[in-house]
Amino acid sequence: MEAEIITIGTELLLGEIVDANSRTIARALREIGLDLYRTTTVGDNVERIAQVVKESAERAQAVITTGGLGPTVDDPTREAMSIAFSSPLEFKPELWEEIIERFSRYGTVPSENNKQQAFIPRGAIVISNPVGTAPAFIIETPSSVVIALPGVPAELAVLLESDVIPYLRKKLKLRQIIKTRILRTAGIGESWLDNKIEDLERMSNPTVGLAAHPGLVDIRITAKGPNSAAVDEMIWKMEATIRQRLGDHIYASDQTALEDVIIEQLEEKGWKLLFFELGTNAVLEKSFAGRDSQFRKYAEIDPALNVKELPKLIQETIEDQQFEVGLGIHLSQNDQQQFAEIFIHLPDEVKHISKTYGGPRENAPKWAAALALSSLRRKLH
Repeated sequence: MEAEIITIGTELLLGEIVDANSRTIARALREIGLDLYRTTTVGDNVERIAQVVKESAERAQAVITTGGLGPTVDDPTREAMSIAFSSPLEFKPELWEEIIERFSRYGTVPSENNKQQAFIPRGAIVISNPVGTAPAFIIETPSSVVIALPGVPAELAVLLESDVIPYLRKKLKLRQIIKTRILRTAGIGESWLDNKIEDLERMSNPTVGLAAHPGLVDIRITAKGPNSAAVDEMIWKMEATIRQRLGDHIYASDQTALEDVIIEQLEEKGWKLLFFELGTNAVLEKSFAGRDSQFRKYAEIDPALNVKELPKLIQETIEDQQFEVGLGIHLSQNDQQQFAEIFIHLPDEVKHISKTYGGPRENAPKWAAALALSSLRRKLH
């Protein structure tokens, strides 16, 4: 079984709003074992929406659209669906009564343009919307189902859980589930990592994929099976294989951040960390914001400080303020490369690391911070 998502709205194409609905839908589909193969965004144009919907319905067994069900002129989804499936729009008095009733809850009455929300394509299955004014609907064809949902994220989430997911389970006779686990690595490159596990990335179930971030690479394990226990076992076996190959290059799993690992290590030792930044746009300070108060940034560093003087400054400051650990980053850049000087001061060791980075200039601070924290994690291990 295959699924596709179509997000509708010119504001999405213009970058005026961020598409959160695709993520919500994708996760819901994953939980019921329905493979999502494509996500498409189209503007508020009736003909283009109709064409995209028609093409998706010819490829996938389930198509979910979001947006364009409001009462205004630029809400064209109903008309587009009518064109795509040659189903004229029909007025549903019972839907109009529901819309009037919902408006009455807020002490108001709907305007005449709200009436268009009571029109749906002939033969469509109505999905009542208890948290909004736009009814959703389902169009069934011989080979697929097309589900039109509102674009308001809160409304979409409710209708997904209450109506859409149960409907898809029953209609498509879905008996499998999909789960995902993320293994997080730091301090190694994507190409190096790919070389270590490339044979695993070719497997079909579970699948293994990589997602690179500045200084970090995530390994995604996704498994599909008949029940939770079977899927968990597949993921566990694959995770064990990957951990055996990569060792402590893996610093955490799922939502755990590198900063959280550092905090946990320091708490175990009863140590405090003082960090110093030059040329990083305070990326460390931002990443630790809201975390344990034992982490603080030394804010009185002269921007003109020579990098050769930084080790002495770190040592003197942590001794004066009675901190056990000092971490310093000095990032300098030119048109071709970025240079990071990292200094780690521990009670029994001082470590200096010097590395270059040839990636996008805007990513250099995050790369330097990830490199510094990864190096510190290994020293605290």
